[in-house]
Amino acid sequence: MDYQSVLRAVESLPIDDRIRLVQDVWDRLGNQGAELELTEEMKAELDRRVEELDRNPEAGIPWEVVKARALERIRR
Repeated sequence: MDYQSVLRAVESLPIDDRIRLVQDVWDRLGNQGAELELTEEMKAELDRRVEELDRNPEAGIPWEVVKARALERIRR
C-alpha cells in the first residue's frame, strides 16, 4: 500500500480514530528509537511554560479537560 492510499484510508476514519492513530504512530516512533530532536526554540518554549506553571500551578488545565474541549470544537 503506498502513502497516498494509506492517507485516503486514514481520511475515511472518524476524527476520534484519526486522533488516536496519530498518537499511536507518534508513540511508536519514540519506542522504536527514533531521534525526536527539539529545536532550541522548542526547548526555550518548554522551559518558559514550565517556569510559568511553577509560578502559577492553578493555571494548568488537566489533559482530560483539554482533550474534551478540543474534540468538542472539532465536532461543531
